[in-house]
Amino acid sequence: MSGRRRLDWLGLTPEPERELPVAVAALRAPYPASPPPPPGARAPAGETPAAGPAAAAARTAAERRRVERLVLRGSRHGWLRYLAEVTELVTSVAEGSRPGDRAAALLAAEVVLDHHRMLIGLPGTGYGRTAEDRTALESAVRVLRTPTPTGGSR
Repeated sequence: MSGRRRLDWLGLTPEPERELPVAVAALRAPYPASPPPPPGARAPAGETPAAGPAAAAARTAAERRRVERLVLRGSRHGWLRYLAEVTELVTSVAEGSRPGDRAAALLAAEVVLDHHRMLIGLPGTGYGRTAEDRTALESAVRVLRTPTPTGGSR
């Protein structure tokens, strides 16, 4: 291989770049241990609300910037590390070891799983490297597609 940077991973599929930021931002959102304060209530001095539309938009924008940096200036290795991080978030929600939005986890799981399956068509070790993540994501998808007893998505 020459000293040129390999970019074949960038053409794999655009879905992760489009769909993951919103889903991952939802998965990274802090889950309140107690119910949110009533409308109009002020947060204690020095605290900012962790929930709400403005906070969700800020998390999504930050996630979009992160994905953009990875795609524009990152490497295949860095991209796969990011997707492994997303896999960890998804599997934690599916296992119940982390609270989270099940719909967002399912979307992220399906997008990353599709991406990892397509790696078989690229040269290199990406497909083999993601074998454990594919297995974990397949299991998480099965769990997340099963309705919860309460019927909620959280």
